[in-house]
Amino acid sequence: MHTTAAGGANVSPQEIARFDSLAARWWDPDGESRPLHDLNPVRTAWVAARLDLRGARVADVGCGGGLLSEALAAAGARVTAIDLGEKVIDIARLHLHESGLSVDYRVQSSAKLAAAEPAGFDAVCCMELIEHVPDPAALVHDLAAMLRPGGQLFMSTLNRTPAAFGAAILGAEYVMRMLPRGTHHYAQFLKPSELARLLRHAGLELEEVRGLGYNPLNRKAWLSRFTAVNYLLSARRTGTPCDRKPA
Repeated sequence: MHTTAAGGANVSPQEIARFDSLAARWWDPDGESRPLHDLNPVRTAWVAARLDLRGARVADVGCGGGLLSEALAAAGARVTAIDLGEKVIDIARLHLHESGLSVDYRVQSSAKLAAAEPAGFDAVCCMELIEHVPDPAALVHDLAAMLRPGGQLFMSTLNRTPAAFGAAILGAEYVMRMLPRGTHHYAQFLKPSELARLLRHAGLELEEVRGLGYNPLNRKAWLSRFTAVNYLLSARRTGTPCDRKPA
């Protein structure tokens, strides 16, 4: 939910404004964020199956209103969650009064967190963010820098395929109107091979890629072998991020 603007942050002001406009109803499971509510258990389970969350230090980058952040905290992780949308962070902090959980929410860029706490996290989660940023390579570089050696990265994003265009843009934004029009830009979607290249350059080894299925009619989500629309990946830090980012 960040995306390069004033202060050098890897963020588009239009993207921040779009997601801030959803802040008030972020925790409404029947509001504009309902796909996030439906997908969140699958994403949480994906992380929990690959990492013992009890006591693990986890960064949630592009946390929005905190759906994944709270789920990770409920599973025992010590979560630092960042976003550049001030309104969504306000909503995330407010919801802690309802949940009774503890999450360190910050209005902070990925670059600043990486600089402040290099190699400070056992795991980093970055869900549905990279397709919204102007410089994906810079984001991946930041995520890698946050990880301790051997630490794990968990990401989800949209594939750049006709199927993804049909489902995420035509279907979700125009036909079913589940998301505001303009939420996604097809040219910013990344194929798994393209994202794998960014990961390698950042000192990360891709471990697994799985499709993330979703039926908006019955609101069911599941892991699948079909990666043409939405996919999850896990990677591990095996080296040191390069100073130069790939073009």
